[in-house]
Amino acid sequence: MEEIRTACEADIPAMLDIYAPYVRETAISFEYEVPSEEEFTARLRHTLARYPWLAAEKEGRILGYAYASAFHPRKAYQWCAEASIYVARDARGHGLGAKLYAALEEILKRQNMLVLYACIASPPEEDEHLTRASLRFHARMGFHTVGEFPRCGYKFNRWYDMVWMEKRLAEAAEPPLPLIPFAELSGKAS
Repeated sequence: MEEIRTACEADIPAMLDIYAPYVRETAISFEYEVPSEEEFTARLRHTLARYPWLAAEKEGRILGYAYASAFHPRKAYQWCAEASIYVARDARGHGLGAKLYAALEEILKRQNMLVLYACIASPPEEDEHLTRASLRFHARMGFHTVGEFPRCGYKFNRWYDMVWMEKRLAEAAEPPLPLIPFAELSGKAS
């Protein structure tokens, strides 16, 4: 059984090992270069100040991770977050992604977050670098499409679309409840 917990700096090498093939071999990430450990560490620190970054670990091995980030930096958007998830190749297809997202959503609800978005690369036609698996996964997780940007990302000498999907975590209150930064929560994923 996997343990879902807050990611820490000691997890950086393992998370980069998971992320690197997404950058080098797929259009799932629109990054061209794998970030350095220093860059990835800065991303983790920045994220954890306000949002959860979770790691799934089994028998001492990181199998995947998921995190939330700002949907947009302007204050009026503070009740919305963007989700990202990456699972090791050999850990896919066993429900780990759903477990990570469920834990992430539970924490975001405790923070009083209202809406979760996913920015998903989508192929006009499936190819060796990108399928529609992520779109299907997010639909199973309760997300629905709210926008599509055709031919906006260029990687591997071809154009890819980008789809925005949305999931409402809670109904909006008037006035909105204050957000609780992740750093102020207990840090427990469950």
